[in-house]
Amino acid sequence: MKYVFRLFALAVFLLLVIPVAEAQRRNARYNEYIRKYSPLAVEQMKKYKIPASITLAQGLLESGAGQSTLAKKSNNHFGIKCHNTWRGRKVYYDDDARGECFRAYRKVEDSYEDHSKFLTSGARYAFLFKLKQTDYKGWARGLKKAGYATDRSYANRLITIIEDYDLYKYDTKGMSKREARRWEKLIKKKPWLVNPHPVYIANGLAYVVAREGDNFRLLGGEFDISWKKLVKYNDLHEDYTLEPGDIIYLKKKNKKAMKPYNIYVVKDGDSMHSISQTYGIRLKYLYKMNKKDGDYIPEVGDRLRLR
Repeated sequence: MKYVFRLFALAVFLLLVIPVAEAQRRNARYNEYIRKYSPLAVEQMKKYKIPASITLAQGLLESGAGQSTLAKKSNNHFGIKCHNTWRGRKVYYDDDARGECFRAYRKVEDSYEDHSKFLTSGARYAFLFKLKQTDYKGWARGLKKAGYATDRSYANRLITIIEDYDLYKYDTKGMSKREARRWEKLIKKKPWLVNPHPVYIANGLAYVVAREGDNFRLLGGEFDISWKKLVKYNDLHEDYTLEPGDIIYLKKKNKKAMKPYNIYVVKDGDSMHSISQTYGIRLKYLYKMNKKDGDYIPEVGDRLRLR
């Protein structure tokens, strides 16, 4: 059953599912950038109250993890343009328009410092500093709203980077010990606050894919659903241990499969439960449609009605 769950999760992700957010692949350059510049981002956070996760995510995104021409030749890691107030060195690159003026710095540390001053001195960003230091989503959306970038998906891209690379953990570095303990205690109780599960749609039903350490109580807390209902929705038992890759529906499954799925030919490794999960059918109705009792074990080649 669990093997089929994992195969199905991969298949629907690639072919059938509409994801809420796109996952970004971890790569060595991102990891190296984070290792190298996270202390600098934390230092800036302590001075200017800008979440280190936001600074790092912007640096990664704007500089291509330090590999862009602007970053390599001009130490500009945040894509900040000259504007009227800039009196330092300038370079010109094509961006939204041809030959735009960008700031150039003597060293990367100067870029980080100027990024912080750019945000703290700009009136349009003032509302961001009313947000909590741990509210990286609010900051990401606020930066887009304030016009930091023209990319319509800018906020989502920042949030994805922060969550894929666990950058939110740096946001507690600037807190007092008391605040950090309070935050850590809250996160242990509600881990989804910093790394929520993406919600997917298949068979007209919302579902999530279980991760390492998940259980029904945690998922129920995240989605404000009784954990016992989640067990029932997925035709499982209360003692079932979730494994990474398991598909968990967030609402009651259907009485029959959606069109055009009419007949299923049983394959090796299938069970009635795995088939019911794959097609979003309540287990009892799958048995009923096929006039089978609870003792029936599907064999390879059996043809089962899905609707």
